[in-house]
Amino acid sequence: MDGIENYWGFLAAAVILNLTPGADTVYILMRSIAQGRKAGVWSAAGICAGILVHVLLVSFGLAQVVAHSPLLFSLLQYGGALYLLYLGVKMWRTPPAEWDGVADMPAGRRLFVQGLLTNLLNPKIVLFFLALLPQFVVPSAAASAAPFLVLGLTFLATSLLWCLLLAVSGAPAGRLLRRFPLLARWMNRISGMVFIGLGVRLGLVR
Repeated sequence: MDGIENYWGFLAAAVILNLTPGADTVYILMRSIAQGRKAGVWSAAGICAGILVHVLLVSFGLAQVVAHSPLLFSLLQYGGALYLLYLGVKMWRTPPAEWDGVADMPAGRRLFVQGLLTNLLNPKIVLFFLALLPQFVVPSAAASAAPFLVLGLTFLATSLLWCLLLAVSGAPAGRLLRRFPLLARWMNRISGMVFIGLGVRLGLVR
């Protein structure tokens, strides 16, 4: 492809990187397990929308502004950390009764926005794309947005497939957990601790 070198190597890297567990993975699984497949799909859509925003920022050079502005980076970093802590505490306090996944399921728009914020409020993703994409762009084409868009949208496509797979695969586990309230309670607490840990780690990044 014009302006891109080793596209298939990038595709392989994108698949491997998407399989690496992180906040997005945990969030989609928990929504799917707790509230069903549709909730997981809405959450996945929000996270992929966040990835699209990051791709556009990198492609058109705006991500450089965030990466080189200590104030903007810190605002994103601490905002993201606080949001992950908020999600963690909320999951910890969710009673097993709310695992029915029907009457109490938040509206799709709310799930979408929560997924979007989970992804957007993580400045490490900006740095990740800034570090990864240029490695597969021919130096003579680095001034063009096109190769960055192609690579970024390729990464987005692999992310979308993985996120939808998580959303679908989590639902059966949710049906099982709803039969065992005690197990559901501990699942909530473990998930809450994971998000609290991710929030603390993000807040301490230097």
